[in-house]
Amino acid sequence: MVKSDKTAAILVAAGRGLRAGAGGPKQYRSIGGQPVIFRAMAPFCRHPQVFAVQPVLNPDDTAMFNDAVSGLSYQAPAPGGATRQASVHAGLEALAAQKPDIVLIHDAARPFVSQALIARAIEAASRTGAAVPSVAVTDTIKLVDADGNVEATPERARLRIAQTPQAFRFDVILDAHRRAAREGRSDFTDDAALAEWAGLTIATFEGDVANMKLTTPEDFVREEARLAAALGDIRTGTGYDVHAMGDGDHLMVCGVRVPHTKGFLAHSDGDVGLHALVDAILGALADGDIGSHFPPSDMKWKGASSDQFLKYAVERVTARGGRIANLEVTLICERPKIGPLRDTMRARIAEISGVNVSRVAVKATTSERLGFTGREEGIAATASATIRLPWDDKSWDDKSWDDKSWDNKSGSD
Repeated sequence: MVKSDKTAAILVAAGRGLRAGAGGPKQYRSIGGQPVIFRAMAPFCRHPQVFAVQPVLNPDDTAMFNDAVSGLSYQAPAPGGATRQASVHAGLEALAAQKPDIVLIHDAARPFVSQALIARAIEAASRTGAAVPSVAVTDTIKLVDADGNVEATPERARLRIAQTPQAFRFDVILDAHRRAAREGRSDFTDDAALAEWAGLTIATFEGDVANMKLTTPEDFVREEARLAAALGDIRTGTGYDVHAMGDGDHLMVCGVRVPHTKGFLAHSDGDVGLHALVDAILGALADGDIGSHFPPSDMKWKGASSDQFLKYAVERVTARGGRIANLEVTLICERPKIGPLRDTMRARIAEISGVNVSRVAVKATTSERLGFTGREEGIAATASATIRLPWDDKSWDDKSWDDKSWDNKSGSD
């Protein structure tokens, strides 16, 4: 079978996730600093072989969905059904007019799908027509009766745990779903089971043990701990910014519009607090400074709101699989008085950067009437950012830890 590059993906996200406990539908909760559904969708949206991503969700969740997947490109969501099977069928029908060759069907509750796994799914479906990722069972499995007594012990070597994305020729799985709907069959727990019922042979391909489904509260606790342990490359950056003041009636400080007798003289909105934070984050990433990413010579940024600069810097962290651990900014000015606005500024920074407000600090001091800040000619800001990134062995220079480099040649000979 010729491999096709016309592949679509369905993201099934209409469930309520009741076994995950309190906190709303599990696909919209945070894991590792990002919504579960964002992590589950992004690899498909960014995969070069996937031309369309079709979400299926409960219409009541539309606002949460839009917030959670901001920045991703996808088809208009299809309304889900009462069962997973009905939701998948709705997604297939929504894609039917585009006639994909291959469709990948993935659960939104599996946020750790990799692009490598997606590529294997596409290859397997192109080769076989129907395939599911699977991993070997490592524990001994028992079949029990209604009373909990053991009836049999299946041969472990033949057992596999099925995962998603499950991959099919689009026309074949759509026909199978339509047939099941006509015949009133609605009890299939995954698409491979439905395809088996329809008479298809289902191949398997190498799954990924990290591609687990979040089902219980304990799953969230365990995976949060795993992600935190993986983000062991802890980095800190610092930033500094200053802007003079001139005519105006307000200042933008840490994302908050502050009424004042003067305004900033700046190419953008002059928000010294956010500018310093952007430099601190970029510094932690060793990724230039705010001027290299948003040059003042570019008129596109004339009068621009600085919240977009901070969002951009944070996205640079998340794009590398990292997360923000702490943000701190210190404002140096006589006026305006920052104390009454501190919590509002903290909340705004947290909102822009997508972190909990407990990870944001805003401080202020004066220069005792000394210098340009003391004369109220401008405001200065310093900032620090601590980020956590996954370990990257390629960026770790083992030579720097060579024993010879610790030779104290400055000592006496």
